[in-house]
Amino acid sequence: MDGLRASGGVLRRGRLRRRRQQQPHSGSVLALPLRPRKIRRQLRRSVSSRMAALRAQTLQSEDLEDSRVESTPHGQLGPAELLEASPSSPHTPPVRLLETSALLCSAQHTAAVPPSVAPELPWDSPLQRILAELNRIPSSRRRAARLFEWLIAPMPPDHFYRRLWEREAVLVRRQDHSYYQGLFSTADLDSILRNEEVQFGQHLDAARYVNGRRETLNPPGRALPAAAWSLYRAGCSLRLLCPQAFSTTVWQFLAVLQEQFGSMAGSNVYLTPPNSQGFAPHYDDIEAFVLQLEGRKLWRVYRPRVPTEELALTSSPNFSQDDLGEPVLQTVLEPGDLLYFPRGFIHQAECQDGVHSLHLTLSTFQRNTWGDFLEAVLPLAVQAAMEENVEFRRGLPRDFMDYMGAQHSDSKDPRRTAFMEKVRVLVARLGHFAPVDAVADQRAKDFIHDSLPPVLTDRERALSVYGLPIRWEAGEPVNVGAQLTTETEVHMLQDGIARLVGEGGHLFLYYTVENSRVYHLEEPKCLEIYPQQADAMELLLRSYPEFVRVGDLPCDTVEDQLSLATMLYDKGLLLTKMPLT
Repeated sequence: MDGLRASGGVLRRGRLRRRRQQQPHSGSVLALPLRPRKIRRQLRRSVSSRMAALRAQTLQSEDLEDSRVESTPHGQLGPAELLEASPSSPHTPPVRLLETSALLCSAQHTAAVPPSVAPELPWDSPLQRILAELNRIPSSRRRAARLFEWLIAPMPPDHFYRRLWEREAVLVRRQDHSYYQGLFSTADLDSILRNEEVQFGQHLDAARYVNGRRETLNPPGRALPAAAWSLYRAGCSLRLLCPQAFSTTVWQFLAVLQEQFGSMAGSNVYLTPPNSQGFAPHYDDIEAFVLQLEGRKLWRVYRPRVPTEELALTSSPNFSQDDLGEPVLQTVLEPGDLLYFPRGFIHQAECQDGVHSLHLTLSTFQRNTWGDFLEAVLPLAVQAAMEENVEFRRGLPRDFMDYMGAQHSDSKDPRRTAFMEKVRVLVARLGHFAPVDAVADQRAKDFIHDSLPPVLTDRERALSVYGLPIRWEAGEPVNVGAQLTTETEVHMLQDGIARLVGEGGHLFLYYTVENSRVYHLEEPKCLEIYPQQADAMELLLRSYPEFVRVGDLPCDTVEDQLSLATMLYDKGLLLTKMPLT
């Protein structure tokens, strides 16, 4: 926790620019607190020694798990399923959000008790098998890695991240039409239209692309089956925004994968009628994984046209065919195939040969760049530098307008050279004042708020508050009163479900277990952690997935140990080694 102590009163956070549309910078500044220097030095040493021992155990367990989980050998591409990895990527500008708007949607669906990772699926489908395998993996971090490995199989993940991520368009041809069976179907869409409050424009879009023009034909109000299917028969593609709000299986799929990316994972589902195209050529501001679920679709993918379009920060307007060059990849996706392309890659897709198409686009890494991070860091660094270093408070030269500015850009005046050198020196010194950890904490807090609620394995459910046998029976509650003791061994429910952040002179633990399946439907959820419990909270967060005895938590008193552990357990954030009775 030394980082929280060392961050000091200098640190303030401007409003971070996040998600979707460009936001004007707020003038308000929030104070980021210092963790009070309350915990004794010997307690900090005891945390370090415990962490060293736990890390050694974790490394051994992870090595064993690696040998069990890694099913594809690293360093080779495997058989011919990887048909194309397009040559190198270039280019990206700002515009407005268009086709992949899965990150902003709202439906009245919230998380109740988290589900198991093994839902009802078609018997012995590849998806059922992988979810059953995930249910047996104790570490959420390993589950996320294993599911991503399955998603891009047979390509090794290390090869994908090292050579293709943010660089290339990639096609994985599987010739297995059942690969995604059970994830989502046209029958699921029909059921959602019949049984859920789906609204045109909010949850469902109807669009078509005819004669080089995109049309959106959303009538007002609820998307009843009669209206939705009539639009489909009229040649409109139906785009379901945020299917994770309606489909438990899609929710589970994304909730596991978001830990792999360390960034929000969203999705859209697209149903396109035969012999039609729903959307104009465009590029998006997300990393896109297209999972072909039903039918066939012809895809054309184009490189960014100019360097400013590479790794786009915002989505593009619609392009005409005249704006495009030759596609870097042109292919027909069949059920079970996967297509990946980075943000800034222009794409378009159409159905041919009298066959419909249903695909799911998984999106991630929106506004998750070094530039976004520095955009938050640098104003705070300047503010801290001005408070701490007199060089940043010295006045500008009285005559600097005589030689600086656009009208003097060609001037050879030596005063101009000296001015530019002074700016370079001061900018170089800003790194010393940059509140990197504080900004990282704020971005982590934002990710916790963005995240889907977690999906639990059978083990996590049985050993957490969700598995307690408390119930109403024969006119009264029974099996009430299970308690933690100092002998109880615990660890966090999952790896990425909580973050300890200092704000306004206090410590808060932000968590995901009460999040909605709808993006930002509710405010961030948090618990206040008292200073005397801070080192214990840090130990619990960093020791996952190793168990820690409650009596070994580095608190001043047994009361602090038990109150912290009980608070976390009652919120569904802790798991015990043995069931509580």
